[in-house]
Amino acid sequence: MDRAAKANQVAQLRDIFGKAALVVVTHPSGLTVAEATDLRKKVRAAGARFKVTKNRLARLALKDTKFSGLADRFKGPTAIAYSTDPVAAAKVVAAYAKDNQKLQIVAGCLDGSLLDASGVDSLAKLPSLDELRGRLIGMIQTPAQRLAVLAQAPASQLARVFAAYGKKEAA
Repeated sequence: MDRAAKANQVAQLRDIFGKAALVVVTHPSGLTVAEATDLRKKVRAAGARFKVTKNRLARLALKDTKFSGLADRFKGPTAIAYSTDPVAAAKVVAAYAKDNQKLQIVAGCLDGSLLDASGVDSLAKLPSLDELRGRLIGMIQTPAQRLAVLAQAPASQLARVFAAYGKKEAA
């Protein structure tokens, strides 16, 4: 790889680290091409990305970023999973690592906070941002629905009373 290609790759990685909220460092030792392709599809479907990296170039790109604490974790065959959603990459990678022992989670970093492998697993168990939004909307709508039912109840009771009086007079 020539010097210009390396500089280009460092710039791409620096751009990735600048936009990501979460970076998970993994060791994909022994993954077959089919397994790696399957993992990439799952990660992409979750709105994240998975990229095999060269350690030296990744360490250069990490300098002066919020993920600079991960620099010493790039040893051996490494790949990163990254996403702008704080839990998307962690969920997919943790689920895949649970099913496939060839993928090992080394560490992660969430907006500058370093996480070990168990921290990444804990992060993966959290609900996603969309799930939290759905729960919040559900909690907001529930009181409004109850209020509508309570507001409608006196009117329907009054209508039943008038109907009963009407039946009584008709008889």
